[in-house]
Amino acid sequence: MELKHTTCGLCSSGCPVLVKTENGLFISAERKAPPFFKKGIICPKLRAAKEIIYSPDRVKTPLIKNAAGIFKPVSWDGVLDKIAETLARIKKETGPESVCWLQGTASDYGTPWDYVRRLMHTYGSPNAIGNGALCHVAREIAHVFTYGEMTSADSGKAKCILIFGKNDQNTNLGAFESIMGARRHGATLIVVDPVKTRMASQADIHLQIKPGCDGLLAFAMLNVILSEDRFNKKFVDDWTVGFDTLKKKVSDYNPENVASRIWVEPEKIRMAARLYADAKPACLIDGNGLDMHASVFDTTRAVCMLRAITGNLGRAGGDRFPGSFPTRDICLSERVATTVAPVSRNYPIFNSFSQKRGDHTLPAVIDAILEKDPYPIRALFIQASNPVVTIPDSNRFLRAAKSLDLMVVIDPVMTRTAKMADIVLPATTSFEKTQLNLKYMSDTIILQNQVIDWVADSRPDWKIIFDLAKKMGFEKEFPWSNAEDAIDFQLAPSGICVSDIRNHPNGLQVEISNPKESAMKGYKTVSGKIEFYSETLREKGFNPIPDFNRNSENNYSFYREKNKYPLIGISGSRPRFFVHSQFRHIDSLRGKCPEPFVEIHKSDCQRQRICDRELIQVETPIGSITMKARMSDKVRPGLIRISWGWGEVYDAWNLNRIMEDKFRDPLTATPGARSFMCRIVRTG
Repeated sequence: MELKHTTCGLCSSGCPVLVKTENGLFISAERKAPPFFKKGIICPKLRAAKEIIYSPDRVKTPLIKNAAGIFKPVSWDGVLDKIAETLARIKKETGPESVCWLQGTASDYGTPWDYVRRLMHTYGSPNAIGNGALCHVAREIAHVFTYGEMTSADSGKAKCILIFGKNDQNTNLGAFESIMGARRHGATLIVVDPVKTRMASQADIHLQIKPGCDGLLAFAMLNVILSEDRFNKKFVDDWTVGFDTLKKKVSDYNPENVASRIWVEPEKIRMAARLYADAKPACLIDGNGLDMHASVFDTTRAVCMLRAITGNLGRAGGDRFPGSFPTRDICLSERVATTVAPVSRNYPIFNSFSQKRGDHTLPAVIDAILEKDPYPIRALFIQASNPVVTIPDSNRFLRAAKSLDLMVVIDPVMTRTAKMADIVLPATTSFEKTQLNLKYMSDTIILQNQVIDWVADSRPDWKIIFDLAKKMGFEKEFPWSNAEDAIDFQLAPSGICVSDIRNHPNGLQVEISNPKESAMKGYKTVSGKIEFYSETLREKGFNPIPDFNRNSENNYSFYREKNKYPLIGISGSRPRFFVHSQFRHIDSLRGKCPEPFVEIHKSDCQRQRICDRELIQVETPIGSITMKARMSDKVRPGLIRISWGWGEVYDAWNLNRIMEDKFRDPLTATPGARSFMCRIVRTG
């Protein structure tokens, strides 16, 4: 029996874990406890890791679909030769830009994404696309336009923690442990959430907001803080631009004017604003609850301004700028002809704001496939993603997929998306591969080590990409024979290598100077200061300062048809047993959460004579789904919460069938899929 250090990749949290192995096989694993806990919180997914790794549903060999639509096993050499030949033909016929590569799960963000971009750019295509328009990156660009980079809440040292749209108790146990550690030392907790989550029930103040109204709430809180002189005047004078414009703007958003629009009492807004502004230090956590709204950019900018106005940026217990350790840019973007526009050309600010992040306008890919604009997409690679289930208007994606010449899916299991593919390449789980996960906001590096043998004939992502590149004639660009060599090449500017990181299994702290905490050399914005007002956005035709007009509280998909569809539907919840559409085939996890529900307030159930556990339909103008009703006091009247991610199990449970993707944030391409107008109908 051996004990091995690694990080868990079953979700994007990347928790450090200790794995027991024997003869190259996985036995068990446990999370390492944080310093302030005797024992870490148990993760049900990690507890089921052995079942996940050795599931009979794993794809164990490469598969090619024959003319009869049946998958047949094939060798790695055979399948990669076929892919390389097809890509060479497409490049000759319609250009390299006709090939697109979609990348999914955030747990693999880092070197595997960079390898894909290097491969696609060497081939000549600009179209290596992530899903950040739906998750995280659309918020990150709002941080960047406000103060130049994204913050990370130092919640463990905070005296007040304000949370917008995040439930770490279900989604990030490490972050939740940090919050609970602060609570033990007396920190105040304020939670903004339309639903009475477990996190909200533990808060000192729960602002049960109308969905999608977080920006309005942030402006109302700014109104209180500014009108009552609770802001950090010296910091504002020295390090911000546009303060007078902001102050004038938020003067119309006093709590009394805003309260009825966002379903929160004026005094609660004032109380939350005062607690947050007066606590020193205080941190603010924003999460995926702000994503997937058509106003995500302006909303997140407004939330960001709360951090700045109170002077909590760049201080312990506030919101830090951890930056990132220096790495070599290996993406070879210069290989793409300047005359070739990416499919995301209609979102130029978002698709080019960060070389590190790359292009994340996933909805534009579906546009390009169906509309053949700016050119046809003929081949699509899908890595660690399941768009049949996880992107809005999944029927639109189905139509797009049927028009492709080639679809290749790289995944450990045969997902609903994989079943539509021409070729399926079996990937390993995180415990079977070594990679450097470039965490969103961290100056600590922890290596994800391969701790067990590959299952059957599966391969890690890095090897699939490297071997395909060599088949395509790119040996010079992909000279590495293993992950360690490639990571060392990318880490060279930092002066560290894989062996250094392995010698620090609990993390290697990289020394990075922080101008906000030291010499105050300035922020990474155009002006060098925090920008409440952005001249760059004005020049590009966008709001230079967030704007929430008189009807912004109704910024929902299908709102024009509210008379027929009077209820607000929101997607959720994210049970801690699953990640998006993953792991519902695992018996031990499925046993904890066997089926989805539509949560409906008691008054709405009574009005429509719906009984608890009765089968109902949820309808929007583009379709319907069928689930059981659950009478709940977690949601308000007029609002229903629909379980998400279950389309992998049963098509009638696929919430994304009834959500549109054309109603988008004009800057980030983010669909308004988090909240939408709908109705419920008894099935009889």
